[in-house]
Amino acid sequence: MVEQKIQRGRDRVSRLINWGHWFAFFNGILAMIVGIRYLKSPGFPDSLIGWGYLTISTIGHFSFLAFIVYLVLLFPITLLLPYSRILRGYAAVIASIGLCTLLYDTVVYQDYGMHLNPFAFDLAWADLNGLLQGPYFVVTPIVILVVELIAANWLWKRIERIQRRNWGNKLVMFIGLCFVSSHLIHIWADAADVTEITRFDDTYPISYPATARTFMESHGIDGSNTPDIKVERNLNYPQQPLQCHIDQHPNVLLVAIDSFRADLVDEQTMPFFYHYSQQNQLFTHHLSGGNQYSSGMFSLLYGLQGSYIDAVDLNFTSPLLTQTLKQQGYQLGLFTTISGMNDAKPKAIFNDFQPYLAADDTGKAQSDIKTISSFEKWRTQQQGPWFALLNLKSPEDYDTPVGFLGIQTVKPAEPLKPAEKVLFNQYRQSLNFVDQQLQALLQTLPTNTIIVVTGVSGKLFTSNTDEARRNVSPENVQVPLVIHWPVTIRTKVNYRTSHYGIVPTLMTQVLGCTNPATDYSAGRHLLQPDDQTWLYIGDNRVFAIYQQHEITVIDRHGKYRIYDENYRHRLRKKMSVPEMIEVMREGRRLYSH
Repeated sequence: MVEQKIQRGRDRVSRLINWGHWFAFFNGILAMIVGIRYLKSPGFPDSLIGWGYLTISTIGHFSFLAFIVYLVLLFPITLLLPYSRILRGYAAVIASIGLCTLLYDTVVYQDYGMHLNPFAFDLAWADLNGLLQGPYFVVTPIVILVVELIAANWLWKRIERIQRRNWGNKLVMFIGLCFVSSHLIHIWADAADVTEITRFDDTYPISYPATARTFMESHGIDGSNTPDIKVERNLNYPQQPLQCHIDQHPNVLLVAIDSFRADLVDEQTMPFFYHYSQQNQLFTHHLSGGNQYSSGMFSLLYGLQGSYIDAVDLNFTSPLLTQTLKQQGYQLGLFTTISGMNDAKPKAIFNDFQPYLAADDTGKAQSDIKTISSFEKWRTQQQGPWFALLNLKSPEDYDTPVGFLGIQTVKPAEPLKPAEKVLFNQYRQSLNFVDQQLQALLQTLPTNTIIVVTGVSGKLFTSNTDEARRNVSPENVQVPLVIHWPVTIRTKVNYRTSHYGIVPTLMTQVLGCTNPATDYSAGRHLLQPDDQTWLYIGDNRVFAIYQQHEITVIDRHGKYRIYDENYRHRLRKKMSVPEMIEVMREGRRLYSH
């Protein structure tokens, strides 16, 4: 009798476990249906291989998520409370919560371009009324719960009939094959740079496709000859066709200096450039769009915030500024180092330039000398108007030429650690070297040349590259900006400006473009004070939002920290939601929906 009772209990648990597997599979199908909403942002594939990958990836991923929810939240309850009525009701509620969360995540993803994480959740919760509009967001959870209850009861009544058909093992094999195959295909696509597949990497929540570029290359599999696959272009850049009319064709020289801190442009460190800035248009509170070379250069040439830096379309689209200059008959020359060419993002950022690259192996100071020499030679050979981007790199490595006689060391204005003091004074020597190079360069240019001198990013006195990458303090992003116009304009601009305003200024003043700057940039003309209360600094991995009295730093996992305006003290407070909502929407504004 006791054995029969134990056997009946085992049979009941076995039946509940079988029912749970089928209920999880049913919810995997519902999750796939909801997941279609994620595809509005990246768009649907254009090729057969894209559709094939997306199909098996969707089946494998959402089935896996449903099974994980079952394994964590339902399976233990099956063993503890093996009563079908309780379990069916509990399972229906859990499944409804899971699907509603997934549905809410699709709304957040479409509006902000990110999945739910601590940052996105706080933001979306505060903006709940703006996201959840209409009665269907009240009705939908009720409908989902009703569907789940009906499905739970329907499956329970028919579980024995379903089991007799022996579909379970075949279905598990099929889903497992889809899951494994999607990762194997992604490994190949990542190695071969098949963007029709890799562009879906961040589309689904909790999705981490396998990559093995290094592994495949070490085994002799080279994806460089893989035929190009059409990629959907869904970035509206510009939002409207440009309307430009140019009467004159002044030459333009853009000098972008790596790691160029604004607070060290003084009469002792950079005497020539200090006096030069006082005689021209000086912007005293200017910020780069990034704290690294790639994000700073991106904001300088594209005028877009760093959230767009990995947009697939921009690997095929050069900056509108250089496109338009080229169309107007300008000769474009790029003068940088080999590493400067390789480290820039996206791939098309320098496509319109004729590159003249200096080697890095003899030091950055020596490469700067070669860079300037190449520019001088190129300039004298030009017959028509030209635009040159001259990238100097000495301050990044605190470098000076052998035998360089610099300036006396001084005590830093801010307290520094002993190692930082050494870097501080070596950095000043490097700036002094650059100052001498600028003096020789700028005094020989034709009078009809517009000259823009700025920094790619600021500088943190550390040899720890990871620390520098994460740090978005004013020291690491505030840079000088001085503009010399052929008709000298001696002005000092004291309100905040940024790299985002340089492209609109040149497009308007040099190329005569009448479009509003919002058609192609995140900034405004530098001489038009911006009423925007925030500024995006960084890329899409670590970025900061500069506001009037605080700086909010957000990492790729959605964790955020808030500091005072000097980046000195961490503030124990919640983020300012209205500005953050504007930030996230600006990061999606140029995408078509």
